[in-house]
Amino acid sequence: MYIGIDLGTSAVKLLLMDKAGQILNIVSREYPISFPHPGWSEQDPADWWNAVCDGIPELLKGFDASLVKGIGAGGQMHGLVVLDKDDSIIRPCILWNDGRTQTLVDHLNNVVGKETLSKYTANIAFAGFTAPKLLWMRQNEPALFARIAKIMLPKDYINYKLTGTHCTDYSDASGMLLLDVKHKCWSQEMMNICGILESQLPKLYESWEPVGTLTAEAAQTLGLPQSVVVCAGAGDNAAAAVGSGAVGEGKCNISLGTSGTVFITSEKFGVDEKNALHSFAHADGGYHLMGCILSAASCNKWWMDDILCAEDYPAQQKPITPDKLGSNDVYYLPYLMGERSPHNDPAARGAFLGLRMDTTRADMNQAVLEGVAFAIRDCVEIARAQGITVTHSTLCGGGAKSPLWRQIMANVLDMTLQLPQTEQGPGYGGAILAAVASVADCAKALVKIKSETKPDPELIQKYNAKYSVWKQIYPTLKPLE
Repeated sequence: MYIGIDLGTSAVKLLLMDKAGQILNIVSREYPISFPHPGWSEQDPADWWNAVCDGIPELLKGFDASLVKGIGAGGQMHGLVVLDKDDSIIRPCILWNDGRTQTLVDHLNNVVGKETLSKYTANIAFAGFTAPKLLWMRQNEPALFARIAKIMLPKDYINYKLTGTHCTDYSDASGMLLLDVKHKCWSQEMMNICGILESQLPKLYESWEPVGTLTAEAAQTLGLPQSVVVCAGAGDNAAAAVGSGAVGEGKCNISLGTSGTVFITSEKFGVDEKNALHSFAHADGGYHLMGCILSAASCNKWWMDDILCAEDYPAQQKPITPDKLGSNDVYYLPYLMGERSPHNDPAARGAFLGLRMDTTRADMNQAVLEGVAFAIRDCVEIARAQGITVTHSTLCGGGAKSPLWRQIMANVLDMTLQLPQTEQGPGYGGAILAAVASVADCAKALVKIKSETKPDPELIQKYNAKYSVWKQIYPTLKPLE
């Protein structure tokens, strides 16, 4: 058996898989997020580890723990975890959706220069990336910065607690703005810019490579044999792509999780010429282009939970009948935490537009779903402008559970969307990485498609017209930020 860890923003999801790819059990444990200032977002890495320690024994109840052979993790990307010389946590992790670094991002992009950054790392600076957070620490917390002995990413901290090894993988490291993605090594130029040494960075691995076995303490705490092998794992989007079968050349996976991503695979290294898409290493040993919107299913959760105080999501979507699709006059911008792709604007904010006296709750519910779909299309359009043809994609994440949202997405994107049999993308991908030497062969064998949602030609035309209006809203409102 193999354990997959999906270290998300709001919870860790733990998955137990047998060698045939069948999911035997799933356990989830939540932890808090702190917002100490507007636009800031932090978590205590100790909360992640406590959640893992609490959840794995529960995951193994009724199973023979001695049969567990490996553990693989997929985790939220970009978060800055810093340890001192005693491997103690120096400060809370600054998360992927934290926007405090914008002035430093502007410095990197405009003074160091986008072309230079792209040459060093294949990417430009975004507020969520790790390197700008290091610069922020150096500028605002110099005493804490001086204590840094090890820099790592969220899932790497879990791997460290499991094995005692300071490690990361190429897919997750790609989002730090510290990795030379093309050559798969740390960028000396970026280390110089950030004022850090290579000794402070973790050792690099391919996602499926073993980084160690369980420490005696971890084995005892989790109720597992010390011989369990831990692989390097992957960033959550790369792990989700593996778990959805998006490996090898020319595959696509779209995730509707807390954030939303478009993930397009390639066996060869390539860079979007405008750097609106990220150019990262993939967990299968190849590469991928990725567009990321910072608020996806979290928009619907915010709207339902905090504004409508509605617990039954399907009931709220029921009044959105087929005849309403492509005909909604209410528009929504999903920029609740700023935006990454394609605008790179932490100051962007959400908005409803087109409200009238006869606007209904259903109209606004529909606008939220459509606004996220339009933002995802922004990313897809960039790929298409590069000559990349995307006609099919797997779909994962919490938002993918909604048949209505799948239908809206398929028609907004003019794309057939395939729902994998197993919906636990990052956790399932982590378990696959722990189980195999050939990621592509294993994913092809284990990942099965449960259903397809095909676009409707009439709705495609309607949504093309709506998208042409929607994409004008952000540039129109930007001067008001």
